[in-house]
Amino acid sequence: MFRGSAYLNLDAKGRFAIPTKQRERLLAVGDTNLILTVDRARCLLLFPVQTWELIERDLAALPAFDDAARSVQRLYLGNAEELEMDAQGRVLLPQHLREFAFLDKRIVLVGQGAKFEIWDEQRWKDKTLADLEDHNIGQLAMSSSLGNLKF
Repeated sequence: MFRGSAYLNLDAKGRFAIPTKQRERLLAVGDTNLILTVDRARCLLLFPVQTWELIERDLAALPAFDDAARSVQRLYLGNAEELEMDAQGRVLLPQHLREFAFLDKRIVLVGQGAKFEIWDEQRWKDKTLADLEDHNIGQLAMSSSLGNLKF
């Protein structure tokens, strides 16, 4: 499981180093290959290959003639890129995906359980503040499905 946030720098080529703790978790399951794709929130999603393959199967199984299903497939599968972590734990983010997520020099790698989100630092800070003010999140936290969470 990946958790927490790491504030990182992109180098001139668009690479960043995965923090040691997260890198060790990836290496423990033998994953130096990763899948990067877009998210509707205008961040990027980074998956270990083994995790992504399960998602990819589910996406491929969606109804072929359903417009919404095809849109989801185009969004996530059509933008998916296979990446390899180098010996120093660095990952190169393709230019077109950096542009999609407004990534420049400072990024945030956000652990989300089985995957990471990659955000531009300022957009992450803005999103966090917006989520704190979002009344719908408060209502969701009070719902029965989340009622057992203890904070």
